[in-house]
Amino acid sequence: MNDFPEFMRNPSNRIASQSQYTPGIEGFVFDGVDGSQMAIWTNRKGGISAEHTHEYDEYFVVVQGQYDIIIGGKRIPVRVGEEYFISRGMPHGGVSLPGTRTIHAFGGKRAVREKEDEK
Repeated sequence: MNDFPEFMRNPSNRIASQSQYTPGIEGFVFDGVDGSQMAIWTNRKGGISAEHTHEYDEYFVVVQGQYDIIIGGKRIPVRVGEEYFISRGMPHGGVSLPGTRTIHAFGGKRAVREKEDEK
C-alpha cells in the first residue's frame, strides 16, 4: 500500500496545517475519550520537522519510508516497522524521506482539525 485507506483519510479528521510541525505534511486525527489522540501522517515530498516538545508522551511507528528523529543533536533513523517512544518534555525534531507514512499515539491533545481551527 502507498497510502492509508480512504476511511482513515476522512476530510472531517484532517489536521489543520497550522498545527503541523512539518510543512506540507498531510495528517488525520482520531480522539480517545481520555484526551489522548492517534494521528496518521503522510509526507509525500519529505521534509524537516521543527524541534518541539509536548506535555505528554508520544509513540510512533513508521509504516512506509523513513523518519529520522533528532534528539539532542543526534539523528536516529526509524525505518519501516520500527517504533520510537518520546517522553513528555523531550525536545525533538526530525527529517522524513519522501513518501514516509507514520502512525502516532499521543498521551494528550496534539492535533487540531481544520474545522476546529476555523472556530
